[in-house]
Amino acid sequence: MLVLLIALAALAAPLVAPYDPDQVNLALRTKPPGIAGYVLGTDIFGRDLLSRLIWGGRVSLAMGLAAMALSASVGISLGILAGYLGGHLDTLVMRLVDIMLAFPYILLAIVIVATLGPGLLDTMLAIGIAGIAFYVRVMRGVVVSTREEVFVDATRALGATDLYIMRRTILPALVPYIIVICSLNVGFLILEAASLSFLGLGAQPPTAEWGAMLAEARQYVTVAPHVVLIPGLMISLVVVGLNLFGDALRDALDVQLQERI
Repeated sequence: MLVLLIALAALAAPLVAPYDPDQVNLALRTKPPGIAGYVLGTDIFGRDLLSRLIWGGRVSLAMGLAAMALSASVGISLGILAGYLGGHLDTLVMRLVDIMLAFPYILLAIVIVATLGPGLLDTMLAIGIAGIAFYVRVMRGVVVSTREEVFVDATRALGATDLYIMRRTILPALVPYIIVICSLNVGFLILEAASLSFLGLGAQPPTAEWGAMLAEARQYVTVAPHVVLIPGLMISLVVVGLNLFGDALRDALDVQLQERI
């Protein structure tokens, strides 16, 4: 419900946001929460914090979901190929994954976005590319244990090709795992996108994005702490909500756990 509420507010931003998120009013700079007309107060330029949070949710959630779609589509495909076919392909793919995992995730993302250039699209591509290794390793391990199952042997005995087995037999069996790791990974990717924006490599001013809002206000944390605490709290709520959602999905889709219960 927490994630759903934030997502619905972001989708309906033009309808529920009380003000233009980029409307500057220097006479109302750093006003505290609760003043007339500004529920969460204003930022260092007198812009309504609630409106910027709602519109920023669109950017942050979209970046996290798009990056997840990119890394999951490539990573799951490579993981299934490497795990099922094995041999030299498996060795090559896993050595590339080891190289990617040898670098801290945020450092790898910084290198990629610095090469591509700052901006929303480039940030999404950077965190999406950096996240491919995670999906490859998880999917490869699951496929290695799944390819020897009886239902796979039965499909193979019927004369099915390797491509058919991977697409129609193994991939459907992996759907519960894919749903869980994708839901858990979205929160992490949103946090990474906010981190890059905080460093000035993601969303650029005056775009309303949670990490960029933190970067703009960090020098005023002692003067007007709400301009930093509120965007930071929103990031925390989304990440915690998505992690709880992923944990609930894992419990619901874990057949062995259901049998023990």
